[in-house]
Amino acid sequence: MTHAKNIAYDTVLAILSMSLVALVIILFLFCKKKPVESEESLPTKLSACPYSLMDIHTATDGFNHRRIIGEGRIGTVYGAVLPNSELVAVKRIHPQLVLTQAGFGFSSVVKWLSLADHSHVVPILGFSEAPGERIIIMELASMMSLDFYLHQNSDGASLLDWDRRLRIAAGAARGVEYLHEVMVPHVVHGCIKPSNILIDVKFCARVCDYGLSFLGPNEVRGLEGYVDDEYRVERKGCSKECDVYGFGVVLLELLSGRRSEEGWSLVHWALPLIKDTKFSELLDPRLVIPSNLKPLVRMAKVALACVANCRENRPSIVHVAAILNNLEMDQCF
Repeated sequence: MTHAKNIAYDTVLAILSMSLVALVIILFLFCKKKPVESEESLPTKLSACPYSLMDIHTATDGFNHRRIIGEGRIGTVYGAVLPNSELVAVKRIHPQLVLTQAGFGFSSVVKWLSLADHSHVVPILGFSEAPGERIIIMELASMMSLDFYLHQNSDGASLLDWDRRLRIAAGAARGVEYLHEVMVPHVVHGCIKPSNILIDVKFCARVCDYGLSFLGPNEVRGLEGYVDDEYRVERKGCSKECDVYGFGVVLLELLSGRRSEEGWSLVHWALPLIKDTKFSELLDPRLVIPSNLKPLVRMAKVALACVANCRENRPSIVHVAAILNNLEMDQCF
């Protein structure tokens, strides 16, 4: 009788143990599955779409010169209308650069760059690749460059009061910070200057033409005044630190209203004025000076730190963006 009770007791324990194990397995599978489902439910940005050369040819009226809205060291930019009636910017890479990079994985790099998804970064929407042709399609959305506002349109600078200039500086810094620190792998812009910072109708800054230095690694035209000595003289190539230097030059242009051009260094002119606190000589004469000079002085010192030091001693764009964001927030109160 006792033996029968022991068998029954052992049987109950075995059933309970098996049930407990089964429950643990079910709970484990449920917990493991839940985050996967939540990740899949999040919206993800799709990579750039391929377009045929015929589509691009039609969208630009056969690359009509009347469609040209800009030209830089990498390519010529056309205003275009896609088959879905979307207005876009089409960058046609210069033929000589296409030939020198014929074996490079153009489509793979552009697809990766097109995953950038940030309010201060201009999206890459598509691309086209054919013999002798490399084309990148970007959002246009009625944006003009910071270079246009500061240096090309006689009325543009008057639209950029101090508040807007600070907002543009902070927004552009956030865009570069996203490329440097959030994108994986990290993206070095390679050519930060006012023509590569677009301004929308709300005066929000958006960084464009990022990560395209691979198309012209030895092309220096258009970089003069916006790259450091390590790049220009020592040929160390593009880096995050070089981007910070270019961003510092952009800050100097926002402050002074002067353009950094080949043969004339804005940096060499501006640094002594900042160090000697001669801000009346530094500032854009078209700019109405705010009553509180502290944010303006702080921004000038940030520019100084970006351009005056060697690469090892420059602040990161994270540090720069944090300071400019704080200045922008303080300006709102």
